Amino acid sequence: MNATPAVSVIMPVLNEERHLRNSVRHILEQEYAGEMEVVIALGPSSDRTDAIAAELVAEDPRVHTVPNPTGRTPAALNAAIKASRHPIVVRVDGHGMLSPNYIATAVRLLEETGAQNVGGIMHAEGENAWEDAVAAAMTSRIGVGNAAFHTGGAAGPAETVYLGVFRREALEQQGGYNEEFIRAQDWELNFRIREAGGLIWFSPELKVRYRPRPSVKALAKQYKDYGRWRHVVARYHEGSINLRYLAPPTAVCAIAAGVVVGALVTPWGFVVPAGYLAAIAAGSLPAGKGLSLKARAQIPVALATMHMSWGFGFLTSPKALARKVIASRRPAVRTTSV
Repeated sequence: MNATPAVSVIMPVLNEERHLRNSVRHILEQEYAGEMEVVIALGPSSDRTDAIAAELVAEDPRVHTVPNPTGRTPAALNAAIKASRHPIVVRVDGHGMLSPNYIATAVRLLEETGAQNVGGIMHAEGENAWEDAVAAAMTSRIGVGNAAFHTGGAAGPAETVYLGVFRREALEQQGGYNEEFIRAQDWELNFRIREAGGLIWFSPELKVRYRPRPSVKALAKQYKDYGRWRHVVARYHEGSINLRYLAPPTAVCAIAAGVVVGALVTPWGFVVPAGYLAAIAAGSLPAGKGLSLKARAQIPVALATMHMSWGFGFLTSPKALARKVIASRRPAVRTTSV
């Protein structure tokens, strides 16, 4: 691989007026010597996202846009891949902020490891007390378990990574993202790459600042979707589930049972929900270190929203959705040696 290969940055956006300009700025200001382009796939936004994107195109010839009328993330990614042209493809979201040497580090890691895709840490940071609380919850073990791309860990092979920096040949050989995966499309693509013999590499050297959802309602929807699609993945690929994924639905069932027993049989049933509340209250103390009192007070709310929404989404994920996704299964295509 050339020391400074040209890079295409692809970005799916929908209603990202709040962060889009800053996110693109973090791309264009990368400490990278190679040629770069940014392809923004525009979903049907109801805010000023399209206008801001048009301004960015007018201001810098490296920025381009393509339409994504469905608004679906995997369709946006495929459209941007098709419209881009360079041998390295960097995925960035419209509310993600790359660290200054992110692309240079990722290209180096691709060369050093021979991986088809490398990725790092989803470093959540808030801009107000609620977002600070969510960020603390999303980077704590009580919030997300031992997920390395949330909490950090040693560099090495991984099942999947956050966002990803790909060799274009890997994307093209696998036919891009499966557009039936409204969520978890990264996991599914990385699964096919691994199944074909390719390497997915995690490194804590790679860090992307992430802006959390701005309200309880938005966070609940996000995590309900996560749980819903994680169950689809479990049905799609038997053996991919582990205790970390089963913890939220187990908590939902236990708390619901405790409330029913407490209300109809014996007050002792309320020990279960009370114990859960005590656990997240205790767990929020180390997670909130260094934050304002207002932010620390909201961490238990963020934790409960994440756990309960994820668990509910997992438990209510319809089998019909999994059957539809399984029917669209794409066989992995063996990668060429690099």
